[in-house]
Amino acid sequence: MPSVGSHQFEVELQAPYRLDATVWVLRRRAHNLMDSWDGAYYGRTLVIGGSPMRVRVRQLSGEGQARARLSVDLDSPGRDLGDQIIAQVRQILERMLGLKEDLSGFYEMAGPDGVMSAISQKFLGFRPPRFPSVFEAMINAVACQQLSLEVGIHLLNRLTLNYGDSIPGYRNEDRAFPSAEALRSADQADLRNLGFSRSKAGTIALLAGQVAAGEVDLEGLAKLDDREASAILTRFHGIGRWSTEYTLLRGLGRWNILPADDVGARNNLQRRFGLAADANYDTVGEFCRAWWPYGGIVYFHLLLDSLASRGLIATGSGPTFES
Repeated sequence: MPSVGSHQFEVELQAPYRLDATVWVLRRRAHNLMDSWDGAYYGRTLVIGGSPMRVRVRQLSGEGQARARLSVDLDSPGRDLGDQIIAQVRQILERMLGLKEDLSGFYEMAGPDGVMSAISQKFLGFRPPRFPSVFEAMINAVACQQLSLEVGIHLLNRLTLNYGDSIPGYRNEDRAFPSAEALRSADQADLRNLGFSRSKAGTIALLAGQVAAGEVDLEGLAKLDDREASAILTRFHGIGRWSTEYTLLRGLGRWNILPADDVGARNNLQRRFGLAADANYDTVGEFCRAWWPYGGIVYFHLLLDSLASRGLIATGSGPTFES
């Protein structure tokens, strides 16, 4: 039956599954406001049917069991939460938290490789996440272009605080990521005041305007192969090779893509695989082809390994689950 304001349901999926590892690949850095994590609950504000809703997810079980269980809490004050809305939330969470992804082929490939086998076992149960929309993936790419990830996340936080929908009674920090409709009306001077360069402000405004006006169908890129989707993405002002590959991986779930221009990825490859310090795009691409079709999964595991070295995520079996 429809419920008013709040609703709770459970999701069951094939074990092993680690919510914490999956969420950290979404978060990337601890100061990320869009994807909150308190050690037990993942929190996100999503806009469903035109209204913001707070979604909280916690893992109930998974270690040593055939099936993993997640509990999902929804809160949207005063709103009827019917079956259609619940179904939309389930679909988005499947995408964002990799609930239907199968990495058995990756584990089989990683087994003979001493380095990757050890890393993958430390985060066994991780599933590759995606942003809830291709648009959000592209805005993330624009924000992080030619900057450290720390600075890029700060820019995304400011964008969300200024243009994201809020929920009555919730903290200002619990806003939804801005929609294309909200960003197309943003003054470029205001975006520059948030820290975006003139070029990036222009790219955000132009992309948001095209998406909001229905001139482009970014979700429709899912129907195209990598080459076709890349050709369309690079037509957008301010979207180059790195941003395109980043969007393919994190927005479209092309797990074969390892963004070869990614500075963080190159540093992690140097640290773990002895990649030369002067390695170029082609060198990283050659490494990626050796791991086809799991280059992006390698990329995510190296990110997790880097986060663990900072003490941000546990290795091994992960957190203790509630029953």
